[in-house]
Amino acid sequence: MPLQTTKSIWHNGNLIPWENANIHVMSHVVHYGSSIFEGIRAYTQPGAAGIFRLPEHMQRFRDSGHIYRMPLGFTVDELSQAVIDVVEANGVAPCYIRPIAFRGYGEIGVNPLKSPVEVYVANFPWGKYVPGNEGANVCISSWNRLAPNTMPTLAKAGSNYMNSQLIRMEAEINGYDEGIGLDVNGLVSEGSGENLFLVRGGVLYTPGLGSSVLNGITRSSILTLAKDLGIDVVEAPIPREFIYIADEAFFTGTAAEVTHLRSVDRILIGDGTMGPVTTAIHDEFFAIVNGKKADRHNWLTPVKVKVEEPVAV
Repeated sequence: MPLQTTKSIWHNGNLIPWENANIHVMSHVVHYGSSIFEGIRAYTQPGAAGIFRLPEHMQRFRDSGHIYRMPLGFTVDELSQAVIDVVEANGVAPCYIRPIAFRGYGEIGVNPLKSPVEVYVANFPWGKYVPGNEGANVCISSWNRLAPNTMPTLAKAGSNYMNSQLIRMEAEINGYDEGIGLDVNGLVSEGSGENLFLVRGGVLYTPGLGSSVLNGITRSSILTLAKDLGIDVVEAPIPREFIYIADEAFFTGTAAEVTHLRSVDRILIGDGTMGPVTTAIHDEFFAIVNGKKADRHNWLTPVKVKVEEPVAV
């Protein structure tokens, strides 16, 4: 997936040229992985564009910094405005948006407190993470997700994604689209960068936050939409084998959006097609973000850019 650049990046309160957004090789983040980040999408509707759940993303961004004692120096409102400024300055929508903060060039050593915190926001065009609607073929990874009291999974930290990389690389090398990690107790956790939902008997199941999952913004949106649609939801520990007997399964996330799973460990989920519960949630989600239905939960922050027609899904 080639990276597409844009004109400007926001850095500590100012827009700078893309090519000037550099760091020193001796920055703390390079040696110790001391970064936090967010992934956000800006969607388009006819003649308009909106950033999906911007305040919630910026609150989680600040929460991640707080957990890691990494003060960002900007409020949720200021960070939200930074995102708006970048999208409008670059004039790109739909797009993917990447706020990131990290420990910069300061003192070498594990202790990060004497290294400055740098905050950036970039955006660029990016399509679907799992192309098409034919469904993803995934596997249970041999790599577990992070155990409690080792790394804080409620923080969206770059260091956590070394674990994600192992899950994703293993899956791809073995011919799968993605992998699912189990938690320290062998219960279902999440994908390398996605939350997981299962359907059985018309009920929607998802692992709770105690299963080492990220508190996904899209995850919370799906829980809200399920309630709107009258679908019963259970957040609970889920054994591995429950996936195999599920009627439906799907990933959610900023990148994955709503992606149904065709198979897990080469065991077909249902008949392999997108089932009725997944379809209802998928269609409702995209109807809202693409402007076919009213934004009844006020999830979209408007931005002033010249928009392209929404991509059909």
